[in-house]
Amino acid sequence: MEPKIVSGRSLGGASEPRDWNWLPLLIAVVLVAGVVIAGLTMTNHPKRSPETSSLANETDAYAPYLPLTHLAMSESSNLAGGKVTYLDGHIANNGNRTVRAVTVQVVFRDYAGKAAQAQQMALTLVRMREPYIDTETVSAEPLKPGDQKDFRLNFDAVTPDWAGALPEIRIVHAETK
Repeated sequence: MEPKIVSGRSLGGASEPRDWNWLPLLIAVVLVAGVVIAGLTMTNHPKRSPETSSLANETDAYAPYLPLTHLAMSESSNLAGGKVTYLDGHIANNGNRTVRAVTVQVVFRDYAGKAAQAQQMALTLVRMREPYIDTETVSAEPLKPGDQKDFRLNFDAVTPDWAGALPEIRIVHAETK
């Protein structure tokens, strides 16, 4: 018995192969692969510390007149559940110029003594302590000769390779007048 054909289609017997549109499936596979690769890259990417390759070898010529003393570390958690690390200290202007800006380099060392993280940042002076510690740049209130101020540096992230010892801090630039 032969299959009946109605309007060019077979109603019985062997079925004809249907054309399959592979484009939507191909797009879905590419998107899923992209998401998986992006996820693996983000989770397995080694955390690189900021600027470890750009350690400054020299300090500013005026730096000997700006001793950084009374260094202390502290940390607190922020509202996002992360940790903020602080480096507090004291700066004095023992020179004869007014200091309008200070850039420091802070180096966190690992257990082997190698630089695990190094950052250059503007030194910020403590403006007030109550009800919280508020800071401002040196340019907001320049350090005149003989002035002394407390400072605070904030680090939103410190490398997990840090050994926990007090980091090195040096003045790499001082803008004076």
